[in-house]
Amino acid sequence: MAKLYFYYASMNAGKSTTLLQADFNYRERGMATMLWTAAVDDRAGAGRIASRIGLAANAHEFSPETDLFAAIAARIDEGPLACVMVDEAQFLSRPQVLDLARVCDDLGVPVLCYGLRTDFRGQLFAGSAGLLALADILVELKAVCECGAKAIMNLRIDDHGQPVGEGEQTAIGGNERYIALCRRHFMARMRES
Repeated sequence: MAKLYFYYASMNAGKSTTLLQADFNYRERGMATMLWTAAVDDRAGAGRIASRIGLAANAHEFSPETDLFAAIAARIDEGPLACVMVDEAQFLSRPQVLDLARVCDDLGVPVLCYGLRTDFRGQLFAGSAGLLALADILVELKAVCECGAKAIMNLRIDDHGQPVGEGEQTAIGGNERYIALCRRHFMARMRES
């Protein structure tokens, strides 16, 4: 039985690197994969998954309107598909998470999703909430806080290194950056904002 996996972590934990390594392992064995990434995240270029250590691959883009089940089913009609991998899975909608569960259940193809659990305010993303509820396997990837503890939070900071506590849930490519922190340091820094 195919399973739905959710690999989640804070920023800088190696989610994209892990996805690209898994893709390489399948392809090295002659197995076909289908990669997806969020259209909203074009930092590496449109339809591109890239890690901070220099690995990259082309991918299909999804937006809120994308019918993932139909697109994956159409790909399967072209030939065998061993695995579907989704980067930036926090940007999936609840219906898209249901589509991916259906890919596992009805089409028999495993789906590996990689994404953030929470935003810069400590709130779940819609895609992450859906995956936490429906995934067969949950795997937390580890990042490290500045204190050496496990980082589980994403602090948004401005150009001056000051915490940002308000704004849109998603800010990609702007002046703001993110730092992975443990909860204790995240909460302390948020009190400064």
